[in-house]
Amino acid sequence: MPKKQKITIGSYIIPPPKKKRGRKRTKKRYFTEDTDLAIKQYLNSTNQKERDHIFASRIYYPFYKLAENLIHTFKFYYTEVDNLEDLKHEVMCFFIEKLDYFKPEKGSKAFSYFSIVGKNYLILNNNNNYKKKKQKADLSAADEDDGVLRSLGRDQRKKDIKDFIDYFTSYIDKHMFTIFKKEKDRKVCDAINILFKRRENLEIFNKKALYIYIREMTEVDTPVITKVTKHLKKLYKKLYSEFDETGYVRV
Repeated sequence: MPKKQKITIGSYIIPPPKKKRGRKRTKKRYFTEDTDLAIKQYLNSTNQKERDHIFASRIYYPFYKLAENLIHTFKFYYTEVDNLEDLKHEVMCFFIEKLDYFKPEKGSKAFSYFSIVGKNYLILNNNNNYKKKKQKADLSAADEDDGVLRSLGRDQRKKDIKDFIDYFTSYIDKHMFTIFKKEKDRKVCDAINILFKRRENLEIFNKKALYIYIREMTEVDTPVITKVTKHLKKLYKKLYSEFDETGYVRV
């Protein structure tokens, strides 16, 4: 069994935590307002000893619990390491690599950012290791696991899309008058944005029916709806690329 990986921040070495035994305690928040503040102070500091202290005392445990919860919530169990403690520390190391890329001044929340980049890292890691396992394992056994993996992928995709659309609708609300100069275009844009916001309650999935629905809401002709929809589709793709890369959208 390989030795558990130690995490090094500057001159400070953090050993892997020991497993706690005994009765389970009541759940409490681990990623708090103080964690957000600590990350801001860490990023603003140029003193390495101060950074080490901030990380060890106020950021390490929230990062550790976030890594643990991501692994168990989404069942990222296809791993090359011998146990899940080692996998948690791999994710921790990834969080540390991404710390200086996080920009709190852009309005994003640390928990949201690190949850997304952590999930993306684990999805890639999980899928790569699953492919290796499938090549080595008996085909019938691998096929049994395949349904679990597909289900995981679907659940994760739904969560990411939900997070992104929340950013997307906020972006449209803020920039609608800049994107569309004509009142008719803005009416259509606003109607589409409302549909995005109410997406969980919508029972209309047919494209033609949606066009009719928007036309009734706006009293605007179909060519205008088509023009605005095409523009929003391009914007959607552009903003999703930003979301996929950074974990948030600059609203």
